[in-house]
Amino acid sequence: MSLKAQTEDDFFKARNKALFNEIQSFINQEESKLLSFNDVKQMLKPQNEVYLGMQEVPINLIAGSEGRYYDFDKHFFPKNIHLKTRWARIDEAHLTDVILPPIKLYEIGGLYFVRDGNHRVSVARTKGVECIDAEVVSLKSEIKLKAGMSRTEIQKKVIEYEKRVFYMETAFGDITDFWKLDFSTAGQYDVIYNHILTHKYFINLDKTEEISMPDAVLSWYENVYCPVVTVIKKRKLMRKFRGRTTSDMYVWLIKYWDELKAKFGSDIELDDITDGFTRQFGIGFFS
Repeated sequence: MSLKAQTEDDFFKARNKALFNEIQSFINQEESKLLSFNDVKQMLKPQNEVYLGMQEVPINLIAGSEGRYYDFDKHFFPKNIHLKTRWARIDEAHLTDVILPPIKLYEIGGLYFVRDGNHRVSVARTKGVECIDAEVVSLKSEIKLKAGMSRTEIQKKVIEYEKRVFYMETAFGDITDFWKLDFSTAGQYDVIYNHILTHKYFINLDKTEEISMPDAVLSWYENVYCPVVTVIKKRKLMRKFRGRTTSDMYVWLIKYWDELKAKFGSDIELDDITDGFTRQFGIGFFS
């Protein structure tokens, strides 16, 4: 077999593997997708970047790409025919022992994402190469990820971390004896913290001595959160929002309520808006 024929055969074998993986993941297509670096970065919110220089990186820890995540599946097999020319050139270099420049990677949470060198990673993985030379920039995060995690699994990991930090920093569970303040999307514990701070601010308007943060937490829970949850349960709203939590509904109802009060005045009661809420937004409101 000629070198050209060999590289074409290698490419189509790799592409067929991507197609097979996509078929296997038909019900849950996310399972076959390569991770987007920007999506993961947005979820993990790293604090700073550190240049680590040249390293030998395990191929199985390269989990995504900065800009080409739509061209390869989660195993870096090529999904599109237009990748063939570039992919075949890299494969030819591999077959003829030509040394290629190191790839460039971001590291975050223990996983790596390609800045430059997606085709080189794809060919190396197809050939069973275990490690690859790379220039690495690390984005520091306290959340640690594992190889093979999907976007949904990463988001769940982030939510667990956010809940742990929120409960630890506010002593929310010890104060309220409520440990099920749970969310289905990341970033909501910051929203709750801001709700508590706003509640604390308005309480202090009528006091000569400032209320403590623990007292504000308990007051918010008893006088804001619990009454709203009572309405949610009374109207059986969660039946229309499967896969979401009562705390999800609390956040969205408060947001919707605030928008209506800003538009129509502060006389609107929570009971008055729940029916309109479900009719207007339906199941797709949280998407």
